[in-house]
Amino acid sequence: MKDKLNTINVRLAGLPPIAMTDVTVAEEEIIRQAEYNINRLWRSWRPQFKDKSAAEVLAMITLRFAELYYDHLRQMETLEGTLDDFEASLDKALIDTGTSDRLTPES
Repeated sequence: MKDKLNTINVRLAGLPPIAMTDVTVAEEEIIRQAEYNINRLWRSWRPQFKDKSAAEVLAMITLRFAELYYDHLRQMETLEGTLDDFEASLDKALIDTGTSDRLTPES
């Protein structure tokens, strides 16, 4: 299987297709998922916001995805801190009980 694709076309919110080049197979899956969800939200929001231009609705969708991204990023940073704290507590517990030597791989 090829690592790179030649070109994929992405269609968002009824706009002309956007050609994307040198996209890996893994990247294409993520791009297609984003394309699907953006268009799904577009179809849902466009009729709800008839007083807004297409560009305004697309900007609102962009903001929503950015909010989700940064919320997820914050959650990941919190989780990373929690795991770091847990690892430090576990290390301390193992050292305090003297079992850390038994967990070290033998050379």
